[in-house]
Amino acid sequence: MHLTTRRNLVLTGFMGCGKSAIGREVARRMGREFVDTDQLIEARTGRSIPEIFARDGEAVFRALEAEVCRELSVERGLVIATGGWTLGTPENRIAIAAGGLVICLRADAATLIERLGSAEGRPMLTDQDWQARLRGLLARRLPVYLSFPLQVNTANISVEQAADRVLALWEAFGGDGAEHLPVSLPVTYGEEGYSVLIRDGLLDQAGVLLAATGRWSGVAVISDQVVAPLYTSQLTTALQRAAQPPCSAMAMGHPILATMPAGEAYKNLETVTELYATLLAGGLDRGGLILALGGGVVGDVAGFTAATYMRGVALAQLPTTLLAMVDSSVGGKTGVDLPYGKNLVGAFKQPIMVLIDPLVLKTLPEPELRAGMAEVVKAGIIGDPELFAYLERGAITDIAWLIRRAVAVKIAVVEADPYERGRRAVLNLGHTFGHAFELLSEYRMRHGEAVAIGMAVAARLAVRLGLCRAETAQRIITTLQHLELPTTVPAYPAETVWEAMTHDKKKHGSRLRFVLLHDIGRVEIHEDVPRERVLEVLEEK
Repeated sequence: MHLTTRRNLVLTGFMGCGKSAIGREVARRMGREFVDTDQLIEARTGRSIPEIFARDGEAVFRALEAEVCRELSVERGLVIATGGWTLGTPENRIAIAAGGLVICLRADAATLIERLGSAEGRPMLTDQDWQARLRGLLARRLPVYLSFPLQVNTANISVEQAADRVLALWEAFGGDGAEHLPVSLPVTYGEEGYSVLIRDGLLDQAGVLLAATGRWSGVAVISDQVVAPLYTSQLTTALQRAAQPPCSAMAMGHPILATMPAGEAYKNLETVTELYATLLAGGLDRGGLILALGGGVVGDVAGFTAATYMRGVALAQLPTTLLAMVDSSVGGKTGVDLPYGKNLVGAFKQPIMVLIDPLVLKTLPEPELRAGMAEVVKAGIIGDPELFAYLERGAITDIAWLIRRAVAVKIAVVEADPYERGRRAVLNLGHTFGHAFELLSEYRMRHGEAVAIGMAVAARLAVRLGLCRAETAQRIITTLQHLELPTTVPAYPAETVWEAMTHDKKKHGSRLRFVLLHDIGRVEIHEDVPRERVLEVLEEK
């Protein structure tokens, strides 16, 4: 246990999360001095926090917080509880993180309202409808809270149990500097959200990270016959460590292992039914957590299973392919195929966390890695010209950087339209054509390969329609080719491809929806594309 390091342990989070009570318990167990920044300010000024707000205003209080953060940044060996928004500024976050490990405590709005009981003594909740004010404030602050990679959900657990989780995270990460912490990319939707965590070796820390997200009655790992032999043992070991002190999350110690056949051909309701049976036999109840360990197919099937089993249980995504890391694991879309087309049955199921360990890509076959690059190219075209330019140059050396940039594009789109009622459809660039190619190949074609061809066809179609320059479309096609991805339409009759596309769920009424290129970094949704133009581009050689 990293109890010998002199780094500070810092607890932050929204009001009512339990920072002071949990901080005192943690300090007692560690034999350390406990410092509450609000109490420190009150002692120095001789006034309560509400009095400071009332007499001097919020700006003066925030200046006092900044002064305290600067002073504590040079102290060592403390357990510190911050105010609810002390770390709301980058300057304060940098100062506090320089001397300590920050762990963010979280709870849902209903729990916070129940704990607080009223707005008394809470100067940020002075509105008449303080509960609505709390919900709005929590939603606005959530992106900052989720930017801290280490989180403990304090809802439905005791102070002692929360302290267990805090100390487990301290044991796992307390001896490392900030550069060894996972990168945390927040995904928010209203007052709810989750983190996408990215770091080499993160699979070994999955147990303590997931145990801290909730009080789970049981855990099930869903994987496939390819990934399971490679990584379920490593994941199970990580989960079992979380069942031991200091974490003591006993449910983590005996995960249910459910393995499905590998491949798109098994992404169907029959597979889901078999998974239900395995979960029932293992005793997973509504308080359980399902872990999706695998590529895009596993993530989609496990996600749909989690959305529907016992009317919904919690889900975490642990993607093991590049495609799943940069695309399908983020955003909550789950589903299975029918004989008529892809993803025709599904649900939106947001995960509680996405854990990305780039090291698992070392076992990914080269063709699968190349196929995943199609989704990275897609991200660059949609919303990151710098990412596309990096891919265009061809000297790819930093896969973790690629993952971060591509995931950031996906998050920006998903947050603006979490349930695909509008703009989120831009993520389907290349997919209207691509899904048809997959269907016609009877899913022998990899998804990423089909999307690559679909993007090339969509680029050519955009040129035919006068939406973008031919040079821009050629840049995309050339980049795909340099990445050894296919760009030529398979030898299916154009009418056959059109017919396959008419079964795609992305159509709007009787109209097919096409995401078409205008420039690198700008794509738009079009529903008025003449059928003749589509057939012409499908017939191009």
